[in-house]
Amino acid sequence: MTRALILIDIQNDYFPGGAMELAGMEEASALAGTALEEFRRRGLPVWHVRHESVQPGATFFLPGTPGAEIHPSVAPLENEAVIEKHWPNAFRETSLLDQLRSEAVEDLVICGAMSHMCIDATTRAAFDLGFRCTLLADACATRGLFYDGVEVPAGQVHAAFMAALSMPYASVVDTGTWRRALATR
Repeated sequence: MTRALILIDIQNDYFPGGAMELAGMEEASALAGTALEEFRRRGLPVWHVRHESVQPGATFFLPGTPGAEIHPSVAPLENEAVIEKHWPNAFRETSLLDQLRSEAVEDLVICGAMSHMCIDATTRAAFDLGFRCTLLADACATRGLFYDGVEVPAGQVHAAFMAALSMPYASVVDTGTWRRALATR
């Protein structure tokens, strides 16, 4: 059984000063970096997913801009795959599934942004494709939303999506718990 790390959309536009700043992105990225270091130390495969917005009217992750680049805190090494996507689901119209299957990956550890969009879409798709998923909740970030005149703070958006994904789509844990569990394997 092979385990892989999927780092989703940890890109400059989500950080302070970016075109779509997320709540807690710096902290989430640091914890994603911890997971990345652990995978590298163990020689396990890593996939970086990078979104480019090609839909008309897009305001962030625009092709060729610094905001669309992967943040230095989790910069890929030369031997680590980078998947470019144009949709929230990292499997849609990409080679991610084929690459994971070619490496006999069965377990995915997922983190990144945004909790309510690309993390949600990719985790659900991964589960539906037969992968066992672990979602590092504190290594994910999102933003507040508005619906029908109601403001939903980022923390509540994040909690709602982690709760929804926790059954049956993923084992949702914090990075420290995940690392302690690895130590016993």
